Amino acid sequence: MSRKVLITGGAGFVGSFLGLGLAQRYPDWKIIALDNLKRRGSELNLPRLKQVGIEFIHGDVRNKEDLDPVALQPDLIIECSAEPSVLAGYTSPGYVLQTNLVGTINCLELARQTQADFIFLSTSRVYPIAHLSSLKFTEIETRFQLLDGQSLPGVSSQGISEEFPLDGSRSLYGATKLASELLIAEYADAYGIITLINRCGVLTGPWQMGKVDQGVFALWMAFHYFQKSLKYIGYGGTGKQVRDFLHIADLLDLIDIQIHNFDKLKGQTFNVGGGAENTLSLYETTQLCEKITGNQITITPVAETRTGDVPIFITDARKIMQATGWKPKRNAETTLREIYEWIYEYKDVVSNVFGGG
Repeated sequence: MSRKVLITGGAGFVGSFLGLGLAQRYPDWKIIALDNLKRRGSELNLPRLKQVGIEFIHGDVRNKEDLDPVALQPDLIIECSAEPSVLAGYTSPGYVLQTNLVGTINCLELARQTQADFIFLSTSRVYPIAHLSSLKFTEIETRFQLLDGQSLPGVSSQGISEEFPLDGSRSLYGATKLASELLIAEYADAYGIITLINRCGVLTGPWQMGKVDQGVFALWMAFHYFQKSLKYIGYGGTGKQVRDFLHIADLLDLIDIQIHNFDKLKGQTFNVGGGAENTLSLYETTQLCEKITGNQITITPVAETRTGDVPIFITDARKIMQATGWKPKRNAETTLREIYEWIYEYKDVVSNVFGGG
């Protein structure tokens, strides 16, 4: 069945990859990418979208006029638009609230008026900082390691599951995403919209214009490639803080499965990430980047921990794996090597984004 798909944030890292992937898999689908191009580097995706026949609309989810139901008429909305930076919530709260909350409301209004199915990309940042910071872990040679026998529900050595407590503060970014989740549930109930929520952990892969607080694995590889210095920030400056990662191509595989299994999955919320088998500390990331690039760079330890940071986050994705049979296929070395090969091939272009020499 042919579909008409609107991807908001469609020129960003996640939105563009999903759009390109779906266009290649389903050439008869009509795919529209809407993006305000605020994030530096997103404009580099426009020729790639055009090449596979994706229509680009330079619009903003904050403006409901840009989401005209008559003009767009989607039957599926994949809501990828976001200001994805936790730190931005401490410096630019207005933009974060308008984009991540008002933007979602405008997208839900479009879904209500068109009865479009709705997939929302939420975040692991909905889980409160104080709870995450209180988790028991041990320190080993290259990383922090989660322990079994935690005092809170929804956490084990496999990571954080959907049962983890949600009471407490979580950053303005996380709050906007959780508020969006609540509104999605209300719209689904009130208007019969078929919805699905994915709480994504760290996503990464080629074409990610990484920053320190968002897209760290791509940033780490780029700075090794261009031989620029980095910092281990917080937790004594050892670089042992841990995140799970998910290659963007593995997310595409999952979204594809979800689109074709709405009847079984609708109304549910899933933690989506690489899980315990796909985790890296910054220190381990450095080792892999050195191995792949052959370059060693200066990394300065900064002992003080940043506001809103947590020592360890691993996504327990067993619920979505059991529901669909999906699991990530790409490990740390494969993922980082693909990022390296992308930077190498497009070094003249991406050096401007990453500030390379």
